[in-house]
Amino acid sequence: MPPLRVGYVPEHFSTPLHFAQTYCSLSADLIPFPSGTGHMVIALRAGELDIAIGLTEGWIAAIAKDPPPDQTTDAGSSENEFKLVGTYVETPLCWAISTGHDREHITDVQDLKGKKLGVSRIGSGSYVMSYVLADREGWDQPFECLPLQTFEALRKGVNDRTVDFFMWEYFTSKRYYSSDTLHPIKKVGEIYTPWSSWKIVARTPLIDTPELDSFLETVNAGIKYFGEHKEEAVQYISTKLDYEEEDAKEWMKTVRFARDVKGVENSVVRETMEMLQKAGVIEGEAWQEGSEVKKAKRFVGKRKQEHSVV
Repeated sequence: MPPLRVGYVPEHFSTPLHFAQTYCSLSADLIPFPSGTGHMVIALRAGELDIAIGLTEGWIAAIAKDPPPDQTTDAGSSENEFKLVGTYVETPLCWAISTGHDREHITDVQDLKGKKLGVSRIGSGSYVMSYVLADREGWDQPFECLPLQTFEALRKGVNDRTVDFFMWEYFTSKRYYSSDTLHPIKKVGEIYTPWSSWKIVARTPLIDTPELDSFLETVNAGIKYFGEHKEEAVQYISTKLDYEEEDAKEWMKTVRFARDVKGVENSVVRETMEMLQKAGVIEGEAWQEGSEVKKAKRFVGKRKQEHSVV
């Protein structure tokens, strides 16, 4: 069997994956997707990835909103359908809400009502969270969204006024709040996901295979190495990725990776679905009492039995 093709976002959260490949014999082609979860959804649908690690809300919204074409196999499922198989990060994600460094008329979240939002891709986490933000603020109308693909393009977009604001992970955004950086930005607010932030998905034919189980076990080993070698993790993040050393240290105080990544709790799917429905990201009936297990089967390929974190 050829090496598994694994999509990931090349940010600080990918450090245990790097350690798994460097020290724990992870045999896989790691393919970076700097534009995020929405781009990996497209790649999975196209059969270009086998596994991907991305944002919870992006995966669940994609499965709920955009079911794949009916290209069924003998097993009765689409070759390019994917499901949640693992919990990578247990903590919520803090999204910084940013505008251009010199946008004097945008100083806080209330100034964003009716403004144009930059997102990486339609369906990405940066897109989904715009609905959560509108719901939090009590705004009825969704934002006009313009996909700009990358973090750099989003920073450029808020400065040349192509868009008015965007949302991106806080520590990734933080260093660009300095005026001496490329396309500097200004923070006007923040919002946390109401759910644990990073999940692992796999194409349906891989579920319940030794190859997937081996991959998940090796990610566990990478997370264990991360937890036992925090100084090395800080050095890697601050020298190989786009972060200051102090920011890497502060981030490590806030993040909690799963001790055992295998499986996803049904309750996480339900809670995320309920919020996405409330925010208007997806449509459909609310989950009724007693229907959780049945409905979760559409989303979850491996169910998590225990809550276990580091």
